Amino acid sequence: MEYKVTFQVNESVYLRNPETSEIGKNLIKQSIDLVYELGFEHFTFKKLATQAGTTEATVYRYFENKHRLLLYIISWYWFYIDFLLDYNLQNITNPGKKLEAVIDLLTHELPEGSGGLDYNKKYLNSIVIAESSKVYLIKEVTEINQHQVFKPYKDLCAKIASIISEYNPAYPFPKSLSSTIIETSHHQQYFSEFLPRLTDADQAGKDEFTSRFISSLVFKVLG
Repeated sequence: MEYKVTFQVNESVYLRNPETSEIGKNLIKQSIDLVYELGFEHFTFKKLATQAGTTEATVYRYFENKHRLLLYIISWYWFYIDFLLDYNLQNITNPGKKLEAVIDLLTHELPEGSGGLDYNKKYLNSIVIAESSKVYLIKEVTEINQHQVFKPYKDLCAKIASIISEYNPAYPFPKSLSSTIIETSHHQQYFSEFLPRLTDADQAGKDEFTSRFISSLVFKVLG
């Protein structure tokens, strides 16, 4: 599966669009690698500059702070997932099969060698699972939301909600179930890896546990 994709992340997230220069693209690539390696708490612009072979001042020309950089990475991811979902659903007409495709996409690593970019898809997926809640569980969430920064995530949730309604038009909570599917898939993947006693995953079936759990949850709720 090979294709070239570009996404227009909300301009209020950055000071200079990293997609407009090789330095900017490299900063995003190195950021993904470093946040995965160090965790967001230990990630700094000084470490990023060293990793990218540039100066800390250059990093600050692109992003005001590391939270805005994480917002950029997470927003790009949601655009990408939305694109992959459209790609995977293009030949599927059965609503149940569509839901299965949604669950499969959200509970497995991203395909490698895709998107025309050399971002590490495994690292990106792990960052979203472990760090994505940090972009909205903050005191400034209302202010950030006013700039439509979370629109890619909301659009993805709305798309999944429409599939839920297509499967069961009588179900009264499609939006809530949609966001629950996404967030629960993150939590269960994280817990099964690091806090397995919070899940029913066993070591042998850990890789497929979240997919099986979400499928059971969704289809039993929808009837």
